[in-house]
Amino acid sequence: MSPETGDIGESSIEERIDEPTMATLEGDWRPLFLAGIALAIGGILAIAFPFVTSISLSLLFGAVLVIGGLVNVAHSISQMKWTGFVSQALLGVLYTVAGIFLMANPLLGLASLTLLLVGFFLLNGIVEIFLGFKLREEPNWGWVVASGVVSLVLASLVLANFPSSALWAIGLLFGVNLLSTGISFALFAVGARDAAEKETTPPVSKPGQA
Repeated sequence: MSPETGDIGESSIEERIDEPTMATLEGDWRPLFLAGIALAIGGILAIAFPFVTSISLSLLFGAVLVIGGLVNVAHSISQMKWTGFVSQALLGVLYTVAGIFLMANPLLGLASLTLLLVGFFLLNGIVEIFLGFKLREEPNWGWVVASGVVSLVLASLVLANFPSSALWAIGLLFGVNLLSTGISFALFAVGARDAAEKETTPPVSKPGQA
């Protein structure tokens, strides 16, 4: 291999390393765009019906507890020779009873779920802001940061009005978070598409130029 060839190979490798991460998204922007639209539509529905959404999430959380509890009980029965099977069985029964109680009285669990969801949105907001700044080389990265800020602001507002906000907060928070996240994903995907089109479109020569 000649020195010239080696230099070309090294330079091409360096160029590939220095390419922005957008190159990995050029062919995959459509799924991200469709996912963003779906999340946005779900967010609009949740905002329009916050109480129904809150009750639905409460019932869903109860069902998850019941399923998790039954799985724990079943596993403990299959492992009766294990010294900790009694504790696991009791824990499974506790999860199952709590889930059944929550499903039978979803309104009573809204306060606890509101605090749990507020904690989730606080964490989600921090993660989105961090992700947005990590993607600051990409078009429309600011929308990801904005989505994280919205999550933090809404979570703070719900905490300030707790516990009266428990009846509507879960549905509203969930809906706004879905909407802002969906919009940010869709705009980020559009930015990836536009960047890909600019890279593949040849420059238009002016009249009179060769």
